[in-house]
Amino acid sequence: MSGGLDILSLKEDDITKMLVATTHLGSENVNFQMEQYVYKRRADGVNIINLGKTWEKLQLAARAIVAIDNASDVFVISSRPIGQRAVLKFAKYTDTTPIAGRFTPGAFTNQIQPAFREPRLLVVTDPMTDHQPIMEASYVNIPVIAFTNTDSPLRYIDIAIPCNNKSAHSIGLMWWLLAREVLRLRGLISRTVDWPVVVDLFFYRDPEEAEKEEAAAKELLPPPKVEEVVDHPVEETTNWADEVAAETVGGVEDWNEDTVKTSWGSDGQF
Repeated sequence: MSGGLDILSLKEDDITKMLVATTHLGSENVNFQMEQYVYKRRADGVNIINLGKTWEKLQLAARAIVAIDNASDVFVISSRPIGQRAVLKFAKYTDTTPIAGRFTPGAFTNQIQPAFREPRLLVVTDPMTDHQPIMEASYVNIPVIAFTNTDSPLRYIDIAIPCNNKSAHSIGLMWWLLAREVLRLRGLISRTVDWPVVVDLFFYRDPEEAEKEEAAAKELLPPPKVEEVVDHPVEETTNWADEVAAETVGGVEDWNEDTVKTSWGSDGQF
């Protein structure tokens, strides 16, 4: 697929990333259509994926994505939580349309519903969990690109990228590599310069683990300085209780001493 050009060949740095992210580790089962991508079988039964073929299919998928004139017509889908963040980041950097989470049935076939879409190309994370959009794409002749494991079914899949799609790091790395290759083919970034976007942004993060990390980071911070405020007692100049008592004793009026007017007309006033 590289055409014998050294600049398109798989680099040692990319191979190291794949090995660290366990991209080469498949499952114990093998689909008969995925046997061509298996390098060998380990003693414990795990199948090893040929990373050379993974890189070739990755470049083929990138060329198919770049061939679409309107990038928003390319839909990237992931119903599994480990691939949703990678899908959103991929869509951000390549201007594609993401569908992260549950896929609404009939989005590609039912023209009445508001969520109806007409994509020109699909890229899915797992053919098993994303079987609904793949099935609907087959009804309306939409080509499909999928990240496939050794036990993934290849029915209605046009371009299969063999990799470990059950690991969060492997899925994040594959989406990152695909986004970088798409941007290189579009001419937005150079092949001789590293892409400044780190691969960690494409990795899935468990919300509970993220909260634990934030709590641990707060514990390491020094406690805030609290300024001590000294309260000085205020001396009362007068005793309010004594003043009230003095007024009560000296200023009592006897209301019985007032003469009661028997006739309101005796003084000539009405």
